[in-house]
Amino acid sequence: MTLNPALRLRPAARLIVLDPEGRALMFRYDVPGRDPFWVTAGGEVDPGESFEDAARRELLEETGIIADPGPQIARMTPEFITVEGEPVQADERFFLIRVDEARIDTAGHTELEQALMTQHRWFTLAELESWHEAVFPVDLADMIRSAIAT
Repeated sequence: MTLNPALRLRPAARLIVLDPEGRALMFRYDVPGRDPFWVTAGGEVDPGESFEDAARRELLEETGIIADPGPQIARMTPEFITVEGEPVQADERFFLIRVDEARIDTAGHTELEQALMTQHRWFTLAELESWHEAVFPVDLADMIRSAIAT
């Protein structure tokens, strides 16, 4: 893992939420000046918070679901520009969560999330691999396959 010391390190908990049919929950972001893109639920770890606690908090805030995030299944350290326009070096930890029904509540979204997270939907793994808009992480379908095969 190589980190860029010129960028702020942004720790984040990412949530791969799977419904009973094995579909993954994704949120579409429409950021002015950028092409639309889809990402998993999740967000930045607050100071003093563990990745697991951030996963629980983000899951509740973004989906209304109360659940144990379970073990970390992957880690990525991409560089990207946040929706606020800040270039960062991410330290993203991914957690796989299975839910009993494909229903979520977005009432806990922040004002910024309400403005930019314009849609959500459940994707099959095939859809994740061939979607016409950007999906992050790009290898999400493979990450899910690896996690459910163990």
